[in-house]
Amino acid sequence: MGASTKERLISADDHVDLSHAAVKAHLATKFHGDYDDAIAAFVSSAGNVLSIEANQLWRAQQNLGPSERPVGMGTGRRHAANGRAGHTDAKERLADMDADGVEASATYCEVSAFRYLYLVKNGWKEATRAFNSSLADFASAAPSRLVVSYQIPIHDIDAAVAEVRWAASTGCKSLQLPVFPAELGLPDYWDTRYDPLWAAIQDVDLPVCCHIGMNTALDDLARRDPTPQKGIFVPLVAMSAAEPLGMWIMGGVFERFPDLRVVFVEPGLGWVSWWLYIADDFVLRQGYDFPAITKLPSHYFRKNVFLTFVDEPDALYHAHSRLGVENIMWSSDYPHPVSSWPNSQKVVDEMFVGADPVERALVVSGNAARVWRL
Repeated sequence: MGASTKERLISADDHVDLSHAAVKAHLATKFHGDYDDAIAAFVSSAGNVLSIEANQLWRAQQNLGPSERPVGMGTGRRHAANGRAGHTDAKERLADMDADGVEASATYCEVSAFRYLYLVKNGWKEATRAFNSSLADFASAAPSRLVVSYQIPIHDIDAAVAEVRWAASTGCKSLQLPVFPAELGLPDYWDTRYDPLWAAIQDVDLPVCCHIGMNTALDDLARRDPTPQKGIFVPLVAMSAAEPLGMWIMGGVFERFPDLRVVFVEPGLGWVSWWLYIADDFVLRQGYDFPAITKLPSHYFRKNVFLTFVDEPDALYHAHSRLGVENIMWSSDYPHPVSSWPNSQKVVDEMFVGADPVERALVVSGNAARVWRL
């Protein structure tokens, strides 16, 4: 397919910056104080992971002067999508999608609401509904093109089930759950406490999306990373998805709930291919026991798990060797620094030059269309 020919693209991972004011617009004023208190409590508990001390020590050893100001992951990373109005405004987002040749977008909120909603002392259920309603507002500009994942707090399973069923009743196409329940002091997902939730999600037939991001287990590494923009820490955030992958697969969740669909968002592909090889090798050669499952780990991965990636030239190689062509989905990651906007058509064309057109179509649109019923 030539670079001048536009093909159907569906991005499996983009972002919206939802404001707390937009959430509180759906929340009764009597709960606003508790909502704000929960935000403040979360921010104060997040800690400082700027790695300033380690970076300054590195600069001193290299005979460099101290940096003029603290730096972070976004500092100095120039990219075309930075600061676009489409990060917050749905109509502007649609215009940017049109300019980029992207038909539809699975869009995730920058705010991980489940990190603080459970801290709302009075009205956390109402705050959860308000948060998801504000996401629905964003998607309402074009529901067939903007797919948002309603966030489901997991500290109260009965409430989580109720929110899932409400979401399905509104036409929601996607759910987002925390990647690491242990961060919230909760059991991992193999625990039977979640079985009513898995049953409800399986019943409404919505995909579960686990977007990589803040992993508090890596906070110490973030502080020790001597590089200005945490270049040692950032790749390990993606690779730490091996933990929940194992919990879902070897923990037996898919054995008990075979129709669940789980999307791991933004972990990349290459390391997962290696992980699957090792996981199967544990069974086939090394004598590991996984009593919660009856088939190889790769069986459950191929049947129940999907991965998103941004720009990996070996995507189809990994798909053929182990992951499965029907298990991987391209994304533009708008508007983050790695985003292919506004050149997604060109980037995709270069990434898949010479590829089988049927396989290419699955990866850049068909798989996402199937997962989110587009």
